[in-house]
Amino acid sequence: MSASLATVSYIGATILFILSLGGLSNPETSRRGNVYGIVGMTIAVLATVFGPRVTMGGLPLIIGAMAIGGSVGLYAAKKVQMTQMPELVALMHSLVGFAACVVGFASYIDTSIVFTGAEKTIHEAEIYIGILIGAVTFSGSVIAFGKLSGKINGKPVLLPARHWINLAGLLIVIYFGHVFLNAETAGGGTFPLIVMTLISLAFGVHMVMAIGGADMPVVVSMLNSYSGWAAAATGFMLSNDLLIVTGALVGSSGAILSYIMCRAMNRNFVSVIAGGFGTGGGQVAKSDGAQPAGEVVPVSAVETAELLREAKNVIIIPGYGMAVAQAQHTVYEITKFLREKGVNVRFGIHPVAGRMPGHMNVLLAEAKVPYDIVMEMDEINDDFPATDVAMVIGANDIVNPAAQEDPNSPIAGMPVLEVWKAKTSIVMKRSMASGYAGVDNPLFYKDNNRMLFGDAKKMLDEVLVALHA
Repeated sequence: MSASLATVSYIGATILFILSLGGLSNPETSRRGNVYGIVGMTIAVLATVFGPRVTMGGLPLIIGAMAIGGSVGLYAAKKVQMTQMPELVALMHSLVGFAACVVGFASYIDTSIVFTGAEKTIHEAEIYIGILIGAVTFSGSVIAFGKLSGKINGKPVLLPARHWINLAGLLIVIYFGHVFLNAETAGGGTFPLIVMTLISLAFGVHMVMAIGGADMPVVVSMLNSYSGWAAAATGFMLSNDLLIVTGALVGSSGAILSYIMCRAMNRNFVSVIAGGFGTGGGQVAKSDGAQPAGEVVPVSAVETAELLREAKNVIIIPGYGMAVAQAQHTVYEITKFLREKGVNVRFGIHPVAGRMPGHMNVLLAEAKVPYDIVMEMDEINDDFPATDVAMVIGANDIVNPAAQEDPNSPIAGMPVLEVWKAKTSIVMKRSMASGYAGVDNPLFYKDNNRMLFGDAKKMLDEVLVALHA
């Protein structure tokens, strides 16, 4: 393939990636967006593999590596459950960071191209920054994977003087960056490069370990942004325009998404990175306000079905508990039954519901829930006073009235779905344990609230049977 044809292919792939991002911004066009992305990536890979920069001798190695990577990806796509998607996404981000580190070191030790003067300085700066971003992305994503999969406790680990530790690490990285760029001999910058890499790896671990469970959705989108910048840095090192553009697209979109997520949680992005909010699931976070008091009113599946049958307007709020129980298909069957009976059923989606951005939207789309009844929080919050039944399935923090009623609550000011304003709210939970943020929920004790205890899938199956009966 000629250089001009490869360039044209890269331009076409870039256009398709932009169209893909546009399609993924809306559930109704997300499938088309995925197709654009797949076609664009296929064109990009083929243009690179058969382009002028790959020799025939290296082609078998590349094809072999692609076969191995493709097989692993295919296996993961078939075996990984939808509930495991957040940790899979985090793991994929770590691979991007790892690739940036490997490419950076390979570019530094490559002697086939000799740079001099300003070109040498620019190239080495690209290598240094690329490895730095890649190392932080790699280690941070591995820790995020551990937290999301439950292998690492979600409680934030806050070291004494942690901000001073971060500042010291930054100063050391800057100093060794100066040493690296001013190395007199070839290979003389290896030691400062290794020191910087180790510090960056440690910073990635420290940064994510200090972030509590409540902020993990923001962490996932943040790491997505980091992986984009790591890819862009790799593009600069390899002089690959497509990698630069694609990485910039991913990095900027991830940064915007992180901002949106922080705004949805009434959180400052810097404070999220600084860490310290949220605990391991089921542990109550400290609050200066009074703890909720009162008695919960349990309800049975049959009684729940009766309330749904008599309702005219129903809003369903899904959460991570629905994902864990894999109850989305039963939720769809209940929705279908009620809509056939003339009940106005809609879904209320909080931006940080689940463990990653769009987690609930993906699950509902998988269960074939119509897109037009899946509403964002801002679209549906004003409708709760006119709602007969608000049904919360495995969510906690996103429906916590303490965010509005208790100024001393750790989640004070966080926008939440105001389910307690409905005539009747039904909360489905396994127990009275607090949510992922570790904050107790006064909703459970409201006079108009009912608690349906048990596994979400099992209880919803019983509700569906009772509805048909």
